[in-house]
Amino acid sequence: MTTKKDFLELSKDIKAIARKVDRLLPAVEKSEKAKSAKKPAAKPIKKQAGKTMTAADTILGVISRSKKGVDTATIMAKTGYNQKKVANFVYRLKKQGKIKSIEKGIYLKV
Repeated sequence: MTTKKDFLELSKDIKAIARKVDRLLPAVEKSEKAKSAKKPAAKPIKKQAGKTMTAADTILGVISRSKKGVDTATIMAKTGYNQKKVANFVYRLKKQGKIKSIEKGIYLKV
């Protein structure tokens, strides 16, 4: 009789484990699908040269079209960028030697 009881308990345990596995299987499948879906997105996308202009190119273009120089307010109005973004790019362009300050706040292409 002991072996029969042991087998019954063992079969109950096996059924309980099978139910747990059935509940966990959809979650595992979802995580595998999510991982496989993310892998193609992680590959770097090559940009085609000359198709898009960067913010620095846009600001440099506004400055280069002016003969007398452009102030920050005009750059902000023509590009739609905020003051901090304009100031950062003007600083970078000055460090690169592409523009210069002719007066305080007025920039001209070199």
